Amino acid sequence: MAKKVPYNTKPMAKEKRQRRQLSSFSILFIIIIILGIITRLLDGQPFTPQEVQGGTEIVDQVIGAKISDVIMSPFFGFRDALDISVFILVLGGFLNIVTKTGTLEAGIQHIVKKFKGNESMIIVVLMLLFSIGGSTYGMAEETIPFYTLLTATMVAAGFDTMVTVGTVLLGAGSGVIGSTVNPFSTGAAMDALRGVGIEPKVNVILIIGAVIWITTTIFSIILVTRYAKKVQADKGSTILSIQEQKAMEEFRKEGITDLKLTKQHKNILWIFALTFVVMIVSLIPWPDFGITIFEGWTSVLTGNSFGEWYFGDLAMWFFIMGLIIALIDKFSEKKIINGFVEGGSEMLSVVLIIVVARGVSVLMSTTHLDLYVLDQASGLLKGLSPVLFVIGSFALYLFLSFLIPSTSGLAYVSIPVMGGLASEIGLSPDVMIMIFAAGCGLINIITPTSGVVMGGLDISRVEYATWLKFIIKPLILMGLMILIILIGAMLIFS
Repeated sequence: MAKKVPYNTKPMAKEKRQRRQLSSFSILFIIIIILGIITRLLDGQPFTPQEVQGGTEIVDQVIGAKISDVIMSPFFGFRDALDISVFILVLGGFLNIVTKTGTLEAGIQHIVKKFKGNESMIIVVLMLLFSIGGSTYGMAEETIPFYTLLTATMVAAGFDTMVTVGTVLLGAGSGVIGSTVNPFSTGAAMDALRGVGIEPKVNVILIIGAVIWITTTIFSIILVTRYAKKVQADKGSTILSIQEQKAMEEFRKEGITDLKLTKQHKNILWIFALTFVVMIVSLIPWPDFGITIFEGWTSVLTGNSFGEWYFGDLAMWFFIMGLIIALIDKFSEKKIINGFVEGGSEMLSVVLIIVVARGVSVLMSTTHLDLYVLDQASGLLKGLSPVLFVIGSFALYLFLSFLIPSTSGLAYVSIPVMGGLASEIGLSPDVMIMIFAAGCGLINIITPTSGVVMGGLDISRVEYATWLKFIIKPLILMGLMILIILIGAMLIFS
């Protein structure tokens, strides 16, 4: 009888693929240390005086980071990320409660059987939904719960864990790149532009955003579905290392028992779906669109109406719904508590990754290195042709977003400078807003300083180096496509 071959059928690459890779934590701590050294080298370097966000302080030079600044940056990162950290811990408890009911396992098996022979449609539908969320309200951190849910589904459908990462990260990421009414990207940038006396043309921003959104979404769906079909047809074509394939087997084992989807399972699934629908609806800034139907009555749970909810409100919403699901399945009081505690502990590594990632942004802001880089770059861009100006500005935002993953924070720091510069030299500040949005969205698909990227990879048990290997070439191609659109827009609207 022939010996059973492993999942990866490329023995020549086995030793190479088993080589240990740096963990997400190591990569982030190395970045913090390097940035600390850079600020020491630039200590006292002057730049054009700028107001920090809120206009409460004028800064005009880089402050070299002390050892204490480097050491304490993850702690201050935790303080900044407290709301999302609590949300993720509660979310872990919620998901563990649902898992213990057997509903997710039964639901996953039902979905896989329903799409038997056409499993790639799962990817298409999900990526479209994530993309809409990314373009309309900046869906990013909110995708984290889907990694846990979809990884088992994708593996059961015959794909690998990279398909999960591509579906979620590229789905939502494509939408964020082509932000239309995203309040954390184009919304924040327009507000920042108004702050320097320039009124943005919303219709121009929406047109450019929609073109980029459609283009990047189609590109991403084709990329992920092609890879998924290749892996489904030939397991040896996976890009995963031997170690990652072994980790994937744990997700495969979750779908081994054949479970019947009972009436109670269906009831829990409806509540489960309602939980996520409310999460999405509550985050869309309805008042900004002149929609008032959610005002008042939706504040009964947290004190904030839909459109004003944030991670604190979401944490308590998931906690309540977790309790309801536990009671439907007749959990004992002890089982409920253990369910939340166990689920939260499984998410602890994700929380810590997000915390350390935020520490990078904290160090940049504390030392004013972000403002220094912005000032130097804007000086270099003056006098360039429209084409070179767009290319240079796009490259600048790729770099700044690598260091400052927060789009809203970067908008208020940079758009008054870059939008004002574009207007001053006769170019469109509205196109500059889309250069900012697209640049931020593109680099945030791979930046290790993003808790969303590193957290999602950690949940799916995919190494950062493997993700880079999968995405780097398509990302370059996507960037070139976006640049062509932005250059055309600058020539048309300036």
